[in-house]
Amino acid sequence: MKRQLLAGVFLVAFLLSAPASEAPPQLKPFGRGSWQDVLRAHAGRPTIVHFWGVTCGPCKVELPLLGEFMKDHPSIDVVTISADLVPNLSAATQSMLEKSGLSSAENWIFSDGFVERLRFEVDPSWQGDIPRTMLISREGTITTIEGSAEITDLEKWSDQQPAATR
Repeated sequence: MKRQLLAGVFLVAFLLSAPASEAPPQLKPFGRGSWQDVLRAHAGRPTIVHFWGVTCGPCKVELPLLGEFMKDHPSIDVVTISADLVPNLSAATQSMLEKSGLSSAENWIFSDGFVERLRFEVDPSWQGDIPRTMLISREGTITTIEGSAEITDLEKWSDQQPAATR
């Protein structure tokens, strides 16, 4: 009994002294009402919202470029939303975000089987094409880029955003 207690004490001491491994940020479930949550959370800040998918070829090329852009433009909020129609791709989604340097961005994944409703909440005219990038100015004006977004266009938009007032 004493050996078991002593072993337990050593195990607890070891676990408490071991460096905590930092878990990657979790994907937020994007469901009904999430679009309004995103807009409210980033109101008054220039924000790029990028809709993409694991099964989308152009997205695989674009994500690392967006990761570089995010690193170079810390004053711009970056939100990614995996809008794949294929269910249960959370692990692949997280892996692609990590490899692209986007794991520290705010990351969402479609979590409602009724994807048409989710797309309609974002933009009633959106038919589901990805990649799709929405540039939201500090004032709330939204510019939509359908298809791949060129980094030069993101740079130009970023340069047009007024500096934050403190």
